[in-house]
Parts: sequence; C-alpha cells; structure tokens
Amino acid sequence: MIPEINYWAVLLATVASMIVGSIWYTPKVLGNRWMRLAKVTPPESSSAAWLPLIVSVALSFLLAWVLAGAVAIAWHFYGGSFLSSSIVTAITLWAGFTAGRIIVHDIFEGRPTGLTVLTIAHELVTVLAMSVVIGVWPPAGTV
Repeated sequence: MIPEINYWAVLLATVASMIVGSIWYTPKVLGNRWMRLAKVTPPESSSAAWLPLIVSVALSFLLAWVLAGAVAIAWHFYGGSFLSSSIVTAITLWAGFTAGRIIVHDIFEGRPTGLTVLTIAHELVTVLAMSVVIGVWPPAGTV
C-alpha cells in the first residue's frame, strides 16, 4: 500500500522548514552561537552558499515527503485526528531517528554539548512546523 500524500502540503512543509532554518540561523537569533560552536566561518562569497541551500531544500522536501507518508500510515493505523497523528509521528521520528543519531555522532566526534542541543532543538522545531502543515492539510479523501 502506498500512503496517500498531499504534495501541496509537502511543498508547503518544505517552505516551512526553510523559514525555520532562516530564522534559527540568523546571526542575531542563534546563527552566531552556532557558527562559534561549530567552528564555521561565513562563506566568502554568495556563490559558496548556494550548494548548501540547494541540498537543504532537496533534503527538506525528502523529509516532508517521508513525514507525510509516515503520518498517513500512522493515522490509518491509530485513527484519531490527522493533526495529532502528524505531531505524534513527527516527535516520535525525531526522537528515534534524528535526535538519537545526532547525539551519537556528536558524542563520538567530541562536539560541544551546546552544539548538539542547538542542532537537535532546530530539528525538533523543523519537524513540528512541517507536521503542523501536513496535519492541517491531509490528503483529499482521507479525513
């Protein structure tokens, strides 16, 4: 069975992800702290920033698509509201896959705890924003 997916919601969730990231990593919000902890320097030219942005958009779309499919499967299995299924699925996947893997990698790489917390918190806010978009805009004919 292929889960029903609202691709408009996936596209909007991708945009939401980019909005969260652009606010989160703005220098006056958490960008300067992130650059210091990650030992990252600003790109020397705007052309050097394009590749990370393109990769970020593509992988945000992939995350939104996978999340939308997982939400549809969870909603069919558990029932209830599509929005609550979306939020619970997002938090579960974030905790089990994203946060867990980032923590493991950061511990082995000796990254600062503050950087790990900053990264996993950003990922949580991102998947929650995506899940709200996906949850309030379920695929046609499902709810």
